[in-house]
Amino acid sequence: MLQLSVPIPNIEGKQEIEIDMTVNGKKQKMHFIVEVFPWEACVTQTDNRVDCIRELVHDYGSEWTIYNIGIPTDNYVPLTFVKTEDWVRQRQALLSAVTG
Repeated sequence: MLQLSVPIPNIEGKQEIEIDMTVNGKKQKMHFIVEVFPWEACVTQTDNRVDCIRELVHDYGSEWTIYNIGIPTDNYVPLTFVKTEDWVRQRQALLSAVTG
């Protein structure tokens, strides 16, 4: 799937983003959350950062899907979530365009 990059400042906390877009004349809305998680928020101290990310996001539930893991630093990791229903709609649109 093609991606369009929009710069969002790396600040701690949660940023809710709603994008209205028109692609080939079809309007759609996408909902994102960008959240910067400090590594120190991991309750279980581990050298495996993947395990830490799993721990950090386990409460997001099924309404949100991880869309992107940003470039981590020594202090934090930025994560972008997309609303699951928006992501499913995007995938369906892609499949219908490919299969005609």
